[in-house]
Amino acid sequence: MGGLVTALRTLTVLSVPGKECEPFSNSLFWFPVAGLLIGLMQVALGYGGYRFGWNELAAALVVFGGIGLTRGIHADGIADLADGFWGGKTREAALRIMKDPNVGSFGVIALSGVILLKWIAVVKLIECGSFGFIAAGVLLARWVQVLLASSLPYARREGGTAHSFVSGAGAAHIVVTSILTLLLLVLLLHADLFGLFVAVPAAVAAGVMTGLLSHRKIGGVTGDVLGAGSEVTEVFVWIAGALYSLHA
Repeated sequence: MGGLVTALRTLTVLSVPGKECEPFSNSLFWFPVAGLLIGLMQVALGYGGYRFGWNELAAALVVFGGIGLTRGIHADGIADLADGFWGGKTREAALRIMKDPNVGSFGVIALSGVILLKWIAVVKLIECGSFGFIAAGVLLARWVQVLLASSLPYARREGGTAHSFVSGAGAAHIVVTSILTLLLLVLLLHADLFGLFVAVPAAVAAGVMTGLLSHRKIGGVTGDVLGAGSEVTEVFVWIAGALYSLHA
């Protein structure tokens, strides 16, 4: 269970007892489970607002609850990626900017846009009663992190925070987490095959887009890229889910 301990300590603010796994890449097998737990907690927050009949507040609780439950590490990732990729003209400049703790104008715009798009999509999901899609987006976001970590090299030659996760990741992580993610999605979406055909391609599109952009800009991934991929995936899945729920 060390992998689950490491996954929860890495991805959430939860103080989980137990010994962490070695190597850290083994925790990637548990990322979908951690995503499911985070997603269910966000759904619980949103449902509380929904019961008061205030869908806009419920959506805000979902979005900002996710930021709070993850210590904002993924939100920080999308901001750093935007600053680095659009502020740095070279690979070295992009990596240097991404490591800077200060947030620039590109980061502020990207983070604000992501939060706004999430809120709009979640309002519609709550109006349709599609709470399963909310949790599914969070689950798929952590699955995409595994895909990125397992398919691209670590971009910083000197290593970094996420190097221990990426260096040992490979095909086994993709296969195992893909099967686990699919099983959990079937439960979340109540075996709605059309819903699956909406959610999974949206997540894959987000992952491919993030991966291709990162490979072109810096030749691999960093912790910020993994976090950004998670944020983009939630946006894609929630928007796709909202469109599907409105026309189902």
